[in-house]
Amino acid sequence: MPLWAPSGETASGARAADAARTNVSAESVTQVAGKPGARVLLKGGVVMSVDPEVGNFAKGDVLIEGSKIVAVGADLSAADARVIDASGKIVMPGFIDTHHHQFETGLRSTLADAIVVNDGRPENARNYYEAMLLGFSQHYRPQDVYINELYGGLAQLDAGVTTVMDVSQIHHSAEHSDAAIEGLRDAGRRSVFGYFEGWWEGKEYPSGARRIRERYFSSDDQLLTMVMGGEIYIDGYEEAWKIGRDLDLQIALHVVTTFGMTPTFDALAKSGVFGPDNIFIHMTGMTDEAWKIAADAGAHVSLSVPIEMHMRHGEPPIQKALDLGMSVSLSSDVECTMSADFFTQMRGLVTLQRMRANERALSGEEGFPTLMTSAQAIRHATLEGAKGLRLDHKTGSLTPGKEADIILLDAEAINVAPLNHAPGAVVTLMDRTNVDTVMVAGQIRKWQGKLLGHDLDKLRRELEESRDYIFDKAGVAHDLFA
Repeated sequence: MPLWAPSGETASGARAADAARTNVSAESVTQVAGKPGARVLLKGGVVMSVDPEVGNFAKGDVLIEGSKIVAVGADLSAADARVIDASGKIVMPGFIDTHHHQFETGLRSTLADAIVVNDGRPENARNYYEAMLLGFSQHYRPQDVYINELYGGLAQLDAGVTTVMDVSQIHHSAEHSDAAIEGLRDAGRRSVFGYFEGWWEGKEYPSGARRIRERYFSSDDQLLTMVMGGEIYIDGYEEAWKIGRDLDLQIALHVVTTFGMTPTFDALAKSGVFGPDNIFIHMTGMTDEAWKIAADAGAHVSLSVPIEMHMRHGEPPIQKALDLGMSVSLSSDVECTMSADFFTQMRGLVTLQRMRANERALSGEEGFPTLMTSAQAIRHATLEGAKGLRLDHKTGSLTPGKEADIILLDAEAINVAPLNHAPGAVVTLMDRTNVDTVMVAGQIRKWQGKLLGHDLDKLRRELEESRDYIFDKAGVAHDLFA
């Protein structure tokens, strides 16, 4: 059955329409959706709003006008709306990734077996810190930054991730920074530009934040917003924090015991500088006192569960953050080591939390933690990410008045059917192949399984050329089996 039928035409009538007419109609809705005044009705889907006041619907509709959600409910009518048949689909908010180093897209799987820092063992001589930050990243040109940002953004759109905080750490110069922003913009999704350190002498960071804020982010009412990186393992981080707060930007930083950060983080906590504008990434190995100070300050925690387990960041502190009542989001981190697919992130979160709680139950412990549910995992992958990035007034749930960042997931696919439990199907069964349609601010970016508006073959070749250049300059042989 075609997903689109003209207003007033029944599904059976749409089936009877000739193929040429159907194709023209489908093209029409993808071109019109998201434009001012254009109304689109997602009809008959399994609606998961992630908003308890809106609720869920076994058979529900979502009405969109321009970029915004107008109504969510059962059997909505809108005579002037173009109708997308969402039957057989789960309709839900797009995923939100609060920490992704997109500049590394072209180096996917290069460090699949690496840990985060060198521990002195020969087998770990090739580690993330030395190979990526002190190695590959030194050789990026602005054009390399651009194609990596663009391709990485499109790949996540394809997987249903409609919002990202890009932690690029590649701001060697003004030209590198501009290229990163342009790549984020051209991908067409909601993005938070994370202005972190580069690793060249004479780099623009952190003082360039003022230029970037004025040039690209003078308005907060746009798809692209900005966060200031404030890594405390970098000399002079105090200046970055000051600049960020002067510009009314959130301050984000990696907090990882592997880097020997615990004493510095504890001292910073006791100094009283933490606030609700802080995003702490990983948060592994910190003391209970520092945790409590961060929680009391209203700081947000971004967890990259599969990466943290895989690369020796330390055990993901899921239960610690939950017990303290902190807002917790999910993030993919580095594709040079692990997938940026959000079904992977949700499964990592829920299975680790449940494993730890189950072990405590099996040991006979009283008062062991409540087992995380699939619905809770989805909330961490959507609304909590929006809260962490100060975007929950715009996205993260299917709430009337918010922007239409929406995904349609195929619940009739062979890996899911028959559908018996919607949140469970999303978290425990689905993968990126189930992402059928993706909308950002009402605009259709992926339609019936196909990304729109980009020549992906051309972009892949450009990414491969960039990869070849970086490998060559870094003096690394491109061996598919090494």
